[in-house]
Amino acid sequence: MFSRHMAMSDEAAHEFAREHGTSWVYAFAKVILTPIAKVWFRLKATGAELIPAEGPVIVAPNHKSIVDPFFIGLATKRRLHFMAKAELFEGRGARVLAGLGAYPVRRGTADPEAMETSRIHLEQGRVIALFPEGTRHRDPEGLRAPRRGAGRLAIETGAPIVPCAITGTERYPRPVRIQVAFAEPIQAAELEATPQAAAELIENQVWPEVEREFRRLRANKGLIAAAVAALSAGAAGGTVAYRKSHKPSRRQAVVKKFRRRKKSRFRPRR
Repeated sequence: MFSRHMAMSDEAAHEFAREHGTSWVYAFAKVILTPIAKVWFRLKATGAELIPAEGPVIVAPNHKSIVDPFFIGLATKRRLHFMAKAELFEGRGARVLAGLGAYPVRRGTADPEAMETSRIHLEQGRVIALFPEGTRHRDPEGLRAPRRGAGRLAIETGAPIVPCAITGTERYPRPVRIQVAFAEPIQAAELEATPQAAAELIENQVWPEVEREFRRLRANKGLIAAAVAALSAGAAGGTVAYRKSHKPSRRQAVVKKFRRRKKSRFRPRR
């Protein structure tokens, strides 16, 4: 699989993704990276059990960083497949990236090959992550308006969409707390395959759930920060109280000073 030339053409990357999905690299990376993510980034995932255990699934997260797919993948039991900008497959790490479930997409244009690979993944019962925001939105406080591509694909394939929120990755690689939350799957099989239906699915059903989970995670982060601040303040207050309680009284200070003077008075001269 690993040739002398590590870059991959778009055609080769799509062919690998459609035929294999991932490689042994995925399992190896998950074993190595999961403990690091939990300790260094304090990764916490909620609702992962809501992802169907089998069959096609579209995970629809917000997008804060290029590493979002990897942390979402670490938070799920099933293997995750995702689009990555085509330029990444021109480098030496292309085959590793493909083994991790990535496949190329040409940004700025409608990429039929990327959509076809997504469709094939779903037809083979795999899980893919599609970011409705389309591109990264690094503002930690808010989300960008969603696009309807994920809704269109869900309606065409009948795959349920699992809304997902992620926070903290906008500050990667700093060792900040990263949280991932999944919501209940939203069924799309009964909807009509029209642009209006796809937009309604994303804008009125999926994205409100993503925003709700995102706000919950942000509030949870605020509570944690407040608790840490309170503990720090309590520890500082305890230290001050300890020092005050052990401060000698005025009488004790005078007696101590008198003893030092008396001791020095009778010290023999050399």
